[in-house]
Amino acid sequence: MAVIQRLFLMNNHFITMNYKDGKMASETVLVDEISYPSKITTTKPLSLLGHGITDMEIHFLQVKFYSIGVYLDPEVVGHLQQWKGQPAKELEGKDDFFDALIAAPVEKVIRLVVIKEIKGAQYGVQIETAVRDRLAADDKYEEEEEEALEKVVEFFQSKYFKKHSVITYHFPANSQTAEIVVSLEGKEDSKYVVENANVVETIKKWYLGGSSAVSPSTISSLATILSEELSK
Repeated sequence: MAVIQRLFLMNNHFITMNYKDGKMASETVLVDEISYPSKITTTKPLSLLGHGITDMEIHFLQVKFYSIGVYLDPEVVGHLQQWKGQPAKELEGKDDFFDALIAAPVEKVIRLVVIKEIKGAQYGVQIETAVRDRLAADDKYEEEEEEALEKVVEFFQSKYFKKHSVITYHFPANSQTAEIVVSLEGKEDSKYVVENANVVETIKKWYLGGSSAVSPSTISSLATILSEELSK
């Protein structure tokens, strides 16, 4: 039987439903024309509970850099109950809500898909600057953090991210580590594990940290979807 696709608009992004023999076979979310599965399985099934892009206006033109998908263990909702019933717009402005999301002891995956090609060295500098500045502001940037961050930059240094290259950050539940996986067309995946807890925490904050996060559209999406989940 042929697979039939149907498009639905939800949270300002198209969701593709694939039907086979009259039953829903799979579901994907289009984030700036990039397809994200609505669920992935690592050690357990994770749901796509936030998505967006990073962009910048240059000479009056919007330049998009990469799309973001945030996959979370659905059990995260149980750790956010004090915000139950609050509308998305209110949650979006509450950094303590996103602090609780980051601190929740559940598995998290952040998947980036490149829109505008970039050298790995450039991306490495972006991460280095963002993490170092945040750690320094919190008075947590010591020799151990500097060394850990240098190794992350080295991992990205020799890579080249063409359009549709994928960078995945995997944060296991109840762990202070992060696994970075880079998927480049025609090459085997390369992996690196970050073991410095302060660096790991700050990478999470860069992508999930409310008003200080790199992608306002992702924060807005997280607030919208989690508000809906909390209302159930």
